[in-house]
Amino acid sequence: MATPRDIPSVEQLRQRGESAVLERQYGREALTGALRAAADQLRSRLDVPRNAGEPEPAELPADREDAGAWIIQRAASSLASLTASLRPVINATGVIVHTNLGRAPLARAALDAIARVGGGYSNLEYDLERGERGRRDVHAERLLCRLTGAEAAVVVNNNAAATMLLLAALARGREVIVSRGELVEIGGGFRVPDVMAQSGANLREVGTTNRTRVSDYAAAVGPRTALILRVHPSNFRIEGFTERPALEALVALGRELGVPVAEDQGSGNLLALGGLVDAAGDHPFAPPRVDEPTVTASLAAGADLVCASGDKLLGGPQAGLVLGRREAVDLLRRHPLMRACRVDKLTYSALEATLLEYAAGRATSTVPVAAMAAMPAAAIRGRAEALCERVARGGIGTTRDTTRDTAAGADAVDAGQTPLALTLSIEPGVSTIGGGSAPGSSLPTWLVAIRSDDAGADTIEAALRASDPPVVARIADRRVLLDLRTVLPEQDAILARTIADLARRGHGA
Repeated sequence: MATPRDIPSVEQLRQRGESAVLERQYGREALTGALRAAADQLRSRLDVPRNAGEPEPAELPADREDAGAWIIQRAASSLASLTASLRPVINATGVIVHTNLGRAPLARAALDAIARVGGGYSNLEYDLERGERGRRDVHAERLLCRLTGAEAAVVVNNNAAATMLLLAALARGREVIVSRGELVEIGGGFRVPDVMAQSGANLREVGTTNRTRVSDYAAAVGPRTALILRVHPSNFRIEGFTERPALEALVALGRELGVPVAEDQGSGNLLALGGLVDAAGDHPFAPPRVDEPTVTASLAAGADLVCASGDKLLGGPQAGLVLGRREAVDLLRRHPLMRACRVDKLTYSALEATLLEYAAGRATSTVPVAAMAAMPAAAIRGRAEALCERVARGGIGTTRDTTRDTAAGADAVDAGQTPLALTLSIEPGVSTIGGGSAPGSSLPTWLVAIRSDDAGADTIEAALRASDPPVVARIADRRVLLDLRTVLPEQDAILARTIADLARRGHGA
């Protein structure tokens, strides 16, 4: 076994080829610190006294050469923690607006706009016509108003901030009337009553969990009433013995009593996805209807203000949108919280580029969320079949039967490796919108199911997550299911190669 005297100096370790690679990646200072820490760790282990006849620890190096390799290996592991923790993944879950996976993937136009604006200076707060300081809160406003019919609009950093700002500006110290059936909790324990409390507004609950009428709102209006607030049910749906007044009825009540009406719509469905019908093709499930209100319809119904997300059904960057009457929007612009909630040039550039795709009428082709939601089941089946063919062409043998299965893993295995026999089949299933939007909705899809007699579904799913890039799938009935609706088309070949590699190297590799 090596001794402390066999430990090379840090400078000697830096001269090795492996260290040169690490230095180019992490820099000299970081590498030197990691090598010194690993050498100290090895020295402390070698200094531990051992009794006569006690076996030497197998993990410790045998000589000077091994000691150097030992130190560099641990330094590399330590430096790996310095890499960016945020990584791209392949979303094969079938959940289009997947909050845990970053919600909406941005359109190419939005990415180009970020690079174009973010790579230099911009007129974020500069009026080019007047040659003087301008305002950032005017960006994206014209497009939002053009698309929705709003008089004015303002952008903040997310929909929760939009709701908070709205309540603080319009109702601080006064009452806001909300139906008990709309006091929702969204992801992370974020509750509407908590937002309201932080804004300084006072909650006035009306109705019951399942039934609230216009008369309930009318009976609650008093001298301290500042606002009637309608809240999107987010990620749940109440069915059965229910009643909820139409927004038009609440607006009529508000006009009669002189109380403004606002809607926290949340989903960001400006105009394109409300009432979407997916063509099921030869899919055995009936085509669904995505019953999701649009910002345009809410404004047309007379709502004074509507809050929505930019990164849900709109398919843009994380943002909160407040649209409606100019007088009400201007109150938000002037509120002190506006500065704390404002967005930066990258958000504005991505949002404007996304809105331009809607204005040009091509969003269902160019904005990923809209394209995924509109994709017919038949098109997904074609991609699923092509995926299985790609796995086969990746050096994996195939067999076919009436279930259109692909058996993978028997052929083209590298020498010395044990293959993992995978069976791929294509079967009907459903996708969902997700992200607290269109609760209860489902879109017909075709799934690639992976199963194996050599490994359980948990093992296969974990191996896919450990791939590069990671693949996030779902498990049902002891099978791993891949839904290509949420896989970007350009990722199909990468996904096929990942499956083929998994079959070749086996799950234990």
